[in-house]
Amino acid sequence: MFRNKKSRAAVAIVGAVLMASSVAACNRGEAGAAAGKTVIGFSQATMNHPLRVAMVDGNVAYAKEHYQEVEVKVSDGQNSAPTQVANMESLIAQKPKAIILSPVTSDALTPVAKKAMDAGIPVLTVDRQVNTPVTSHIGGDNKAIAVSVGEFLGEKLGGNGNIIEIQGTAGASATIERNSGFVEAIAKFPGLKIVASTDGDYQRNNATKFIENNIQRFKSGEVTAVYAHNDEMALGARLALEQAGVADKVTIVSIDGQNEAIQAVADKKLTATFTYPYGVPEAIEAAYKAAKGEAIEKSLVLKSQRIDQDNAKDFIGTGF
Repeated sequence: MFRNKKSRAAVAIVGAVLMASSVAACNRGEAGAAAGKTVIGFSQATMNHPLRVAMVDGNVAYAKEHYQEVEVKVSDGQNSAPTQVANMESLIAQKPKAIILSPVTSDALTPVAKKAMDAGIPVLTVDRQVNTPVTSHIGGDNKAIAVSVGEFLGEKLGGNGNIIEIQGTAGASATIERNSGFVEAIAKFPGLKIVASTDGDYQRNNATKFIENNIQRFKSGEVTAVYAHNDEMALGARLALEQAGVADKVTIVSIDGQNEAIQAVADKKLTATFTYPYGVPEAIEAAYKAAKGEAIEKSLVLKSQRIDQDNAKDFIGTGF
């Protein structure tokens, strides 16, 4: 799903403001509930990525506009599973009417997600999942998107080529699925081979460093493609390839659909990005219904869109 978003810098600023207000809200404890507010917790894995800032920003803004009685209490897991578990424990103690959870990793957040469910608090996971039943999961189909990426890349390369894969956060369900779907798809092209892979933690700098460290391993033209699990890492890979003077020889594909990447596709710096719908406003809509005791779908799968060099100009400004 697409909605016009602020620039990346503006979104980051808004995210910082939201985080500051959320800390104050948490310090007030039950004040929101005492004032007649419907409290909904939002446990975000990290706020150091534009997609995650946009996820929080968009849902909080939607709640303010459409649900006047709702107070959204946001917490930042700082990309640390122990920190996010502590955040969840704090939210549970405040007895919110529902919790939106986008976990750092599946295994680490499973016990506390189960604790919230056992306490009668509806839990809605967004993007990444946990290994226990929750009220609802909302997000794109990461594996299906990765299959589409692999099929596109196989066709683009004519079924032959060496690929560097830059994966996301180790142990995150999105990372697991974005790898398995891609591997499944390229298996249909015997001439395709993954020659190097790393966990880039969805961070641009990590991708740049990995490409820099691997460029010397391969002869010029030996690596024909980079598959990055998100746009941030694709842009980081492009930077390293540009600095080495070989960027135009490498096909780069990724997932997310952030505005900077869409522009890069239009400028023929990236080959394609496949959008990942991040649950705005679907997450807060479902959480509000759950908070009111209404039935919601157990799973809501949101659609993805391929943006390539043929259609990128039509999507400029529609990402996050």
